[in-house]
Amino acid sequence: DLEKEQLKTLKKVVKHFENGLPLKNVAQITEILNLCAEKIIEQEDFTEPLCELIKLFGLPFQKKKSSDEGDYSVEVSQCIAQLGYLMRVPSSQVKIQICKTVVSFYNMELSGKLLPGYQPTSANYKIQMAEAGLAEALVLSLALVENQLIEKLWVLKALQHLSTSGQNCRQMVKAKAASRLCLYLNGADPSGQLLFRSSDILWKLLENASKEEVVDQLRSLECVQALKEVFLHLVTHGFRHCDHQLRNDLLVIATLLAENPAVPMIESGFAELLIVLATFAEVKLPNPLVKGFKFTYSYEDFEMKKLLFNIIGILSQDPSAAQLLSENHVMPALLYYVKQNQNLGFPDWSATQYEELQLHAIAVLASVAPVLVDKYLSCQANTLLLVFLEWCIGQDPFFGQGNSFHGTGGRGNKLAQMRYSVRVLRSVVALYNDAVSINLCDQGAISQLLGILKYAADKAKEKEGTILLEIQADILFILSVLCENNSHRKELFSCEGIDILTPFFKMDPRKLYSGLGHNCLLLSALDCLWSCVSGCYIAEDAFIEQQGIFLLLDLLALKEKNLCNIILGILVEFSGNPKTTLHMSIWRGKREQTAANLLIELWRQEELDLGVRRDEDGRIVDTKRPIVTSFQKQQKVLPVPANCPSFAIMEISESIRAKVYSLFCKLGFENLPGLSAKDFVTLAIIQHYIDFKTGEVWSEICEELKEEFRPVTPDERTLKLISRASENIGVKVVALQNEALERQCHHKIQEEKKTYKQIQDTHTQRELINKSWENFLARTSNFEALKVRNLMEQKI
Repeated sequence: DLEKEQLKTLKKVVKHFENGLPLKNVAQITEILNLCAEKIIEQEDFTEPLCELIKLFGLPFQKKKSSDEGDYSVEVSQCIAQLGYLMRVPSSQVKIQICKTVVSFYNMELSGKLLPGYQPTSANYKIQMAEAGLAEALVLSLALVENQLIEKLWVLKALQHLSTSGQNCRQMVKAKAASRLCLYLNGADPSGQLLFRSSDILWKLLENASKEEVVDQLRSLECVQALKEVFLHLVTHGFRHCDHQLRNDLLVIATLLAENPAVPMIESGFAELLIVLATFAEVKLPNPLVKGFKFTYSYEDFEMKKLLFNIIGILSQDPSAAQLLSENHVMPALLYYVKQNQNLGFPDWSATQYEELQLHAIAVLASVAPVLVDKYLSCQANTLLLVFLEWCIGQDPFFGQGNSFHGTGGRGNKLAQMRYSVRVLRSVVALYNDAVSINLCDQGAISQLLGILKYAADKAKEKEGTILLEIQADILFILSVLCENNSHRKELFSCEGIDILTPFFKMDPRKLYSGLGHNCLLLSALDCLWSCVSGCYIAEDAFIEQQGIFLLLDLLALKEKNLCNIILGILVEFSGNPKTTLHMSIWRGKREQTAANLLIELWRQEELDLGVRRDEDGRIVDTKRPIVTSFQKQQKVLPVPANCPSFAIMEISESIRAKVYSLFCKLGFENLPGLSAKDFVTLAIIQHYIDFKTGEVWSEICEELKEEFRPVTPDERTLKLISRASENIGVKVVALQNEALERQCHHKIQEEKKTYKQIQDTHTQRELINKSWENFLARTSNFEALKVRNLMEQKI
């Protein structure tokens, strides 16, 4: 009788709140829900009332005041989360009703009647309150409906709605939702809803939660295998439009997995399947993996083709995938697109689609070619690319669409094709593989690349852009690698390369700050000059005759930190040519600045940056360690093997001081025009740079010996003599610096005396002129004075 009364009471409660639960009563109703859930275990009669009570949570909550939503937010969010925990009730009807209630949060309809004095809460109130733990509980409940398809589909439907919130997605990831859902992809379901809903939730988890955490949950072999099987099923048996869309969605998820090296894409066979699909149309070899698959050349197939190309580029980053790429003919498949475009379209793809696939394929080829060098050479890829580049600069009519990402800047021209073809050559040349370099040079690549470089430079004069700058920089890099350490190739380069290379050094310095890439282009040109001209007297003379040394010094005078080191290095390489020294001596910069003065200024700035101690006049402060940097002072002396460079040696390559010293060794340290006394003070340090550096090395040797053992007496005496000799050089240089400053002081005094003498002479002359004028006035205005003057003249 008690249970009957309870059931009657529950019906009354449901009837009373049929228009919605007041916020203040939500907690009480939740307590009743929990009591009913306990009763169901013994009495199934409580199932129907429990479901009716759960339905109440699907109606809009009622509030008396606007502040009620905030005041009851904690209680309400806990009560809604409790709905998820009720999924443990062993009743399919209850589970389905909970899911229906959650779904109703997102398409809530207002009831016709309202409780007197109440108004419904805002539309998004329940959705916000559901973010306190409901999603996590529903994910955990999936284990309870493992073998119950209908209940499982309802849970997935509820999770689909909840996954629109980032907070809910993070809770779901915390409950390992990604791995659970992935394993459901292959579940038996004639309707196809299981696959659709699971994949949709996976997508939203990737979008709204941590992508890294989701991928980490999907990295198991079981998950990858499940993803592969369902993808293969959609590829071979999916003929509907929605199947193709779902297939592409799964392909994007596979792409994200492939980006993680820890995911077993190769071990599961998924990688091979994707590679075979990517090359299916170009290779046209039967493969049992994709038996029954046919391209329909629809938009979805076009998108799939691009995604497959993208995955090949990702897999090429994994060394273990190289064999798969080679065996499945990826190289010839990509090279299939290295041919001129047709204007009227193609049998399968439209002209626009083909152009986009072509650019994508060549872009991926830049990643694959360095991995498959042998295949690259055996397929004569260099020949194909050079012929293709010849077409790119030809006059054949072609109107690129430039619609895709890879087609940027290629509308109405062939610049996009040229850009990616040059990028492929750059990627293989960067391997410094002799076979690749020889193959290119044997086909006249140096002359052809110079022609393309000139074409791009001329186009840039009309309208400059990042693509043209990138093409020029890449070609300069390719030429640098091909000509480096090869005199014959340098001579070939010099025939027409000097005329093309020299204008790059006349670049307007203001362009270096444009952000378009001029800085990179100039660095590439300097690198090309170093590799293609330096060391070949014919090329060097041609460059010097075109005032190349003057141009380098003009660039050096800009004092750009990232340019100075490389320019000084080039000048040191060129300094073996007598004409270089002559041109450096002749050069004059702004305000008649000489090369010697410029080098000294660079030295001073470098020492300031390195924290070398100098007094206000630039003199040496520490005669024991005159050129040591602040970084070297901070380092502790550590014993190192003889083949390992110490800090003193490493500093030589990292700073510009050694290069400045080398140039002065060619220019000489005497009879240098345009230097001030301060310059001579710095020049005295530069002149003894090698002595100071030798002293540094000996000092390090002494410190290392002290760390290990005590030298024998004769060796210790010798080390002290060397140390004293090094210090004496420092003292000698300080004396020279003082002498230079004294000469300057004496010169200033002499100049002051000379100036004072000129002032005195001027003053005396002015007095004589004034006296003469007074005499003249006296003669002309005073008759008596004039008579006296005449008498004196008569006597004389």
